[in-house]
Amino acid sequence: MTSVVLEEIPDRVSLAVDISNCRGNCVGCHSPFLKLDIGEELTPETVDWLIADNFGVNCFLFLGEGRDPDALLALAAHIRAAHPALEIALYSGREEVEPEFWDAFDYVKVGPYRPECGPLNERTTNQRLYYHREDITARFWRKGIDPNR
Repeated sequence: MTSVVLEEIPDRVSLAVDISNCRGNCVGCHSPFLKLDIGEELTPETVDWLIADNFGVNCFLFLGEGRDPDALLALAAHIRAAHPALEIALYSGREEVEPEFWDAFDYVKVGPYRPECGPLNERTTNQRLYYHREDITARFWRKGIDPNR
C-alpha cells in the first residue's frame, strides 16, 4: 500500500510504501498485516512509476524493511541514482540497523513501538528519527505539553 504523508518526515511530502515481511514484534502494532508476505514485489520499475504518479513528493519512505536487506538497499541505490532530488527514508522497528543503511538512507527511524513509551511525537518515546545520523526526534515533540501526562 502507498500513500502520500505529510507528518512522517519533518518538512517533507513523503511517498510512503508499506513493506511486508516485517521482522518486528511490536506490542500494539498498527499494521500487523505487514508481518505477512503480501502485496506485489517492489521493483525499480514500480518505484519509478510510483514516483512519476505522485508529483510533488520530495521523499520516498519505506515503512518497514522486509526480510531481504540487499533488495532494500538496491532499491534505495536505484532511487538515489534515478531520482537524485528525492530524499530516502526508512522506518525500521529494530533497535539498530546495519552500517550500510546509514549511508543508503537520508532518514532512519529506529526503535520498536512500545505502548508504555508512546509514539515518536511523545517526549517519552524510545523511538528515534535520524537525519544523516543526527537525532532529530525532538522535532516531533509538541511544544508546551507535559511529557508526563
